[in-house]
Amino acid sequence: MKSMLFVFNPRSGKEQIRGYLLEILDIFTKAGYDIHVHVTQRPLDATEVVRKLGEHMDLIVCSGGDGTLNEAITGMMGLKKLPLLGYIPAGSTNDFASSLRIPKKMEKAASDIVEGRACAIDVGTFCSERYFMYIAAFGAFTGVSYLTPQDRKNLLGHQAYMLEAVKSLSDIKPIPMRVEWEDKVLEEEFAFGMVTNTLSVGGFRGLVNQSVALNDGLFEVLLIRMPRTPGDLSNIISYMFLKEEPNEYVYKFKTSSLRITSEKEVDWVLDGEYGGARTEVEIANLREKVKIMLGSE
Repeated sequence: MKSMLFVFNPRSGKEQIRGYLLEILDIFTKAGYDIHVHVTQRPLDATEVVRKLGEHMDLIVCSGGDGTLNEAITGMMGLKKLPLLGYIPAGSTNDFASSLRIPKKMEKAASDIVEGRACAIDVGTFCSERYFMYIAAFGAFTGVSYLTPQDRKNLLGHQAYMLEAVKSLSDIKPIPMRVEWEDKVLEEEFAFGMVTNTLSVGGFRGLVNQSVALNDGLFEVLLIRMPRTPGDLSNIISYMFLKEEPNEYVYKFKTSSLRITSEKEVDWVLDGEYGGARTEVEIANLREKVKIMLGSE
């Protein structure tokens, strides 16, 4: 019999999994899986249980928001042999699931896991000790996700992020940085930056190139320089939220790795969760590192 570790966050996305749990387990059981179920109790719980039990599993399925997925991936990276991955999105935004066209209906996502096909996708490393699936970011708006309380996320959903983002506009501060990739160097004061492997960020598809491939070994990098005038700020906000074309405030490029340094510590966010404060960051792409089960279409 095939073995499965099913890890889920019961609080994600207005606790919607409670209404589908029996149906999901029934789908997995009928597909021939011996299921070990773990309900997360605290931050990093998913990482710990995946590290402990994942070595003996054929398939690891996680359900929750992007943060829960990040924890599961981080746990998998510590295993000698990587099992297949399944994901049932249940968060407020679910950027990565959207990029992979994973169904929002939980029972359909569960069926695709057991009936679909395995697709290899890239994983990002952050300072050789942390991992991310779709985004590593710093600067304006990045604190919105991990500072928004779970209860408010559940109550307002995507609107909660927008409310917090508007509040943070007045707190934008310049971040002097040196960015190095391949044979190029860029030194500038930035307001925001992100390294991504996704089609959607914060529910917005206009921030990244829609021709992104999630298994090409390359990240899409977006850096926005610090506004120098009120007009600059207006143009930057228009670009971020109204999907205008890139302009003189924006740097965009693709790379498989990069190094970012700053004199003062800068807070980073990884897949919507706090990634720590650092003065030096090295990011690299592990091409096609994980195989995730997706629908046949």
